[in-house]
Amino acid sequence: MKLDKILFYLKRLYKNYTKKYLSKIFIALFLSVVVAGSTSATAYLLDPAIKKIFIDQDKTFAILVPFLIILAFSSKGISLYLARSLVIDLGFRIKQKIMGEMIGSILLSDVQTIEKKHSGKYISHFLYDVGMIYQLVSTGLLNIMKDSITLIALASLMFYQNWKLALFSLIMMPMAAYVAKSLGKRMGKATVKSAESTGSFSTLITEILKGTRIIRIYQKEDFEKDKSNNAIKDLTSKEVKMNKILIRATPVMETLTGIMIAGFIYFSGFLIAKGEIGLNNFFSFLAAMMLAYQPIRSLATINMVIYQGTAAAERIFKVIDEENKINNQEGSPNIKIKKSNLSFKNVSFKYDSGKISAVKDISLEIEGGKITALVGHSGAGKSTILNLIPRFYDPQDGTISIDAQNIRDVSIESLRKNISLVSQDTVLFDDSVRNNVKYAKLDASDEEIMHACKLAAADDFIRGLPSKYETKIGENGFRLSGGEKQRLSIARAILKNSPIILLDEATSSLDAESESKVQNAILNLTQNRTTIVIAHRFSTINKADKIILMNKGSVIATGTHHNLLETSQEYKNLYQKQIAN
Repeated sequence: MKLDKILFYLKRLYKNYTKKYLSKIFIALFLSVVVAGSTSATAYLLDPAIKKIFIDQDKTFAILVPFLIILAFSSKGISLYLARSLVIDLGFRIKQKIMGEMIGSILLSDVQTIEKKHSGKYISHFLYDVGMIYQLVSTGLLNIMKDSITLIALASLMFYQNWKLALFSLIMMPMAAYVAKSLGKRMGKATVKSAESTGSFSTLITEILKGTRIIRIYQKEDFEKDKSNNAIKDLTSKEVKMNKILIRATPVMETLTGIMIAGFIYFSGFLIAKGEIGLNNFFSFLAAMMLAYQPIRSLATINMVIYQGTAAAERIFKVIDEENKINNQEGSPNIKIKKSNLSFKNVSFKYDSGKISAVKDISLEIEGGKITALVGHSGAGKSTILNLIPRFYDPQDGTISIDAQNIRDVSIESLRKNISLVSQDTVLFDDSVRNNVKYAKLDASDEEIMHACKLAAADDFIRGLPSKYETKIGENGFRLSGGEKQRLSIARAILKNSPIILLDEATSSLDAESESKVQNAILNLTQNRTTIVIAHRFSTINKADKIILMNKGSVIATGTHHNLLETSQEYKNLYQKQIAN
């Protein structure tokens, strides 16, 4: 990462997150000054300790100097504790805010953007990248303040003791800076590769957990294990490389320190022989120089923390800054639903990854309060039609209207408030039955929830659960059968009480008994509501007031079931192949 990009992200981190905590940073800065002063005082006190106690045998100093040393160490310890507590709190507050902004961006982002990126990548941002920023803001910030001030204080003491020795001792500074710069570039590249491997590994784990049944039924445990081991090996090798780069400064710094101490002792011998420095000054200077080793080493590697943090910030800000393609127009009014008639006029839509339009130049009318069925082979464009109505996607051409109101001209919130969705891929949360149903209306009373469940034919099986409505159903309701999950989903839609219902093959994966119960629940859900249903089963289609036959993104016929059997050979073939069987 180039310097200008590093400075850009550091500036943004400061402006958006750190600036509001300047008072805490200044307090930490003051405490860092105390730490630096206490560290320097410890080295300085060796001068009077040696001269007054061991040479002059002054009894007063024999008591005073140890007391001052204890005071210096205590002051350093307390100040360092308080400073670290402040920056830890600061780091976690910033981490909390960044995670909140990422969640907010994901929740407000359009469906197409979310679906283009694997969920494992998002998990990696939360678990890995945010941690890197925390390290930059907390550990990095404190070390820069504490170690810089400590080094300045110790260098000042060394110059006070003897400027010749001080100049000699500071020779290693440019060398340490060069080592840090060289390692920093390598660290930046290694950090990016490590983050990519972490994201890929998170993706793999997510897929293994979601695909556990498929893995077992196809007996691919060994295949997935080998794939996982390769991913772990790749991740480990990247992390090993990154950490080896991180510690690569150690032998260089140790060697430089050894050379410095050896040269210092050799040079000091001449100065002592000439009488330019006393033995007490020598030991005090030596202590200051040794204490300066830690902040020098820390500062030599601080740019690595900066590289890691800014590289993570770049990845996170891409998520936060992701532009939502589905937006409200300025001053968009709420939609006003009267009859909930839907109209498609010359609508065309193509997915980002597709070269062929999913739907093309479609014009159709859907009457309010009626059931309209979309039928056709896979890829005909049925699900696309459903996705366009609540503006999960926007068409590239044409308009969609509800009661003569273009859905792009009304607020998204009011549009989706009037639409319920029940799909074959039922989404439930790892929570109680009550809270899953209540998700549609958080202020719903117990009576409203139970009434919705009764209409959805769910109340009976719910009362048979261990804790009834308080039963935790597990991740995506794995403790329930397919029919039970579907009926909970329908109960949720009933509770929402919206005038428009979208059903995406809601009974396609159910057995006959479950389908019968769900069909009855659907009748209660769709009564006097505008319903658009995707289905293959005759039991669903024959209840439709209107059937729209689609093929390759176009509408090729409309009518009732009996009418289409007589007038459309394509519908008759579809019925015989997919429905009658």
